[in-house]
Amino acid sequence: MDAVLSQDERVAVARLHALLELLPTALDQHLAPAGLTSFEFTLLEALSESEPHRLRMSALAARTNATLPRLSRVVTGLERKGLVERAPCLEDGRATNAQLTDAGEAAYEASRSLYATAVRRMVLDGLDAD
Repeated sequence: MDAVLSQDERVAVARLHALLELLPTALDQHLAPAGLTSFEFTLLEALSESEPHRLRMSALAARTNATLPRLSRVVTGLERKGLVERAPCLEDGRATNAQLTDAGEAAYEASRSLYATAVRRMVLDGLDAD
């Protein structure tokens, strides 16, 4: 295999870079009517999919590809909105859990269609089966 990328490969990688750079901001704009950022949506989604709507902060960081400091800042913001609560982890006293509130579940449910529509339009509709 050649050690140099072809023109088509370079174009594909450049487009992927652009997508990775621009997509979060574009998703944020589509989620603005729900009062959420795309990262906040991803965090609420992770909590909603867990049982019982609770995860250790470290597990939530891994699930959302976030550093613990970033996750902590975002969770603090979601706490202020009443969407998430922190609670001590009963299994490990050194750990803290993030818990989805009823308002957080409602916000997640209300924003799912906005997110799905945006992702389909900006990403999935441009892909084919290959």
